Amino acid sequence: QVQLVESGGGLVQPGGSLRLSCAASRSTLDYYAIGWFRQAPGKDREVVSCISNNDGSTYDSDSVKGRFTISADNAKNTVYLQMNSLKPEDTAVYYCVATAWPITSASMTLPQAFEVWGQGTLVTVSS
Repeated sequence: QVQLVESGGGLVQPGGSLRLSCAASRSTLDYYAIGWFRQAPGKDREVVSCISNNDGSTYDSDSVKGRFTISADNAKNTVYLQMNSLKPEDTAVYYCVATAWPITSASMTLPQAFEVWGQGTLVTVSS
């Protein structure tokens, strides 16, 4: 069974940084795309950042551009999300996601495009 296990969440003050990790039970190169979604209380899940193994391109939502960076260490089967300049509105459960099927960049914004989900890790940004 394919698994994605997130870690690195926690409580951080506004302006602070966190790095989330997502360890995959299989090679990250087996996936067409892998990335991060988040869900804040009372809101729908939304894409944060994704990376395509097809061409190495990345997608970042407008809300995190310039602050968050997605990267992959394929030797460790791990994907990271470096989050800087955190804001209270970044508070959410962050999910690692992956798909083995080809998807377009536009489809990376859709939760239903990813068939593999981790259990989530909570990030709380508060003073």
